[in-house]
Amino acid sequence: MDAREKILEAATELLAEAPAADVSTRAVCEKAGVGAPMLYRLFGDKAGLLAAVVDRGFEEYLASKRAARPSGDPVADLRSGWDNHMRFALEHPNHYRLMYSPELTVPPAAAQEAHALLLEILERCAAAGRLTVPPALATRMIMSANVGAALSMLTRPEQYPDPRFSERLRDALLGTLTRPAESEQAGEQDGRDRAVPVAAATLAARLRAEQSPVFTPAESALLEQWLDKLSAG
Repeated sequence: MDAREKILEAATELLAEAPAADVSTRAVCEKAGVGAPMLYRLFGDKAGLLAAVVDRGFEEYLASKRAARPSGDPVADLRSGWDNHMRFALEHPNHYRLMYSPELTVPPAAAQEAHALLLEILERCAAAGRLTVPPALATRMIMSANVGAALSMLTRPEQYPDPRFSERLRDALLGTLTRPAESEQAGEQDGRDRAVPVAAATLAARLRAEQSPVFTPAESALLEQWLDKLSAG
């Protein structure tokens, strides 16, 4: 095991026993059997070390998401992604809390990749005409709700005794952000009210997926800006 792995292993073990604020770089160095200069050369500072610990802990989770094949139903993929996120949080509470700890002044790569992978699914939803708001907005809403629910259940489990809480929250949120493949609301007022925003979100996603040669880059950017405003409804 090289020095980097020794330091990461030591930090992971210490963080399993105490909050990030209580774990010093000195303690990590002593446990890893390396000098402080080596830690700072490899990770820059404590924040860099903590971010690396998070990335290491989330690698298995992200690898499974990268390898997942899209199904024919992108909304079903959203539900599955929510559940997998929640399962990982509850099974790896120390890594998960660290990922969203104020100790991390630099966002770990794992958080950025998780955000990007969610956005990809939502782009598919929009391209299929299943999304009622722009993909970027839906990404922020879902990620905020998923992370907030996970942290709440980890830090205040006594306040969340309902085993179906996560599922109920998931369905309530996705119910406002998505619509059925064959809309049953077409003849109702709500369906008419959402027709233009949904169409705009769908067209914007399809244009991002495949740039049209009809427009110049500047025209494409302007069209996307207009479509995003319309899809925000």
